[in-house]
Amino acid sequence: MPDIMGATDIAFPNLGIYLTNVPKSFSIFGFPIAFYGLIIGIGVLCGVLVAAAEAKHTGQNPDNYWDFAIYAIIFSIIGARIYYVVFAWDLYKDDLLSIFNTRRGGLAIYGAVIAAFLTLFIYTRVKKLSFFQMGDTAMMGLILGQVIGRWGNFMNRECFGQYTDGLFAMRLPVEAVRSNEISASIAEHMSASTNYIQVHPTFLYESLWNLALLLIIFLYRDHKKFHGEICLIYLGGYGLGRFWIEGLRTDQLQIGSSGIAVSQMLAAFLVLFAITTFIVVRIQLKKKI
Repeated sequence: MPDIMGATDIAFPNLGIYLTNVPKSFSIFGFPIAFYGLIIGIGVLCGVLVAAAEAKHTGQNPDNYWDFAIYAIIFSIIGARIYYVVFAWDLYKDDLLSIFNTRRGGLAIYGAVIAAFLTLFIYTRVKKLSFFQMGDTAMMGLILGQVIGRWGNFMNRECFGQYTDGLFAMRLPVEAVRSNEISASIAEHMSASTNYIQVHPTFLYESLWNLALLLIIFLYRDHKKFHGEICLIYLGGYGLGRFWIEGLRTDQLQIGSSGIAVSQMLAAFLVLFAITTFIVVRIQLKKKI
């Protein structure tokens, strides 16, 4: 591969994959449409379709999930933005109006997940439905949405990791990424004759991890012992993968100047919470037998 990449090129040199002219957006009748938003939208739609199908499979009313999705989408976006702004406050404290400008990025998946769970709790309380049963059913849709949605990060050239020369190493033109996401480690491996960075494609790692988690849940769901078990598998399984992947990323949201990645710490907590709760509930169920 040449040392100079086009501004819209993406490559995986060790896999022999070289993509040219990969745009971030396209236009219809002069109206610009970002691939990021389109892919997220497709992920959400596929997620709701899967949740509704799973509801039918388990004898629930699929309409409840379509109704819930309307609220979940709205509040998840708000939650994702609040989470990001809180832990990247230095970027917004001098220009508060920029908080409302999401066109330049700034959404955090954990914020969306937290908001979705809170929305589900309120929704089930109002509708007098089972929070844990709906949570189990919705998890399959949520994970599929994440599997698909991460490819929006690919189109945006974001959510990448440190330098690597491993099998899945990804090359991105310097001009296509945000300068503050180019770490010292990445910069050290750049030469004066190149205009690209070579990094871990953490978006890909997370998409594949979530796909594996989805398959595990799909195979296990009919064997669960209690409502809420699938939620715990999701929280623990996703948290385990996220803890590892977050450690690779260069765009970590950190707790003040501590150097601690907030999403990594949250992931670790959720893994411990999920394992502990799973064990405690299983023990209680055995005592009732």
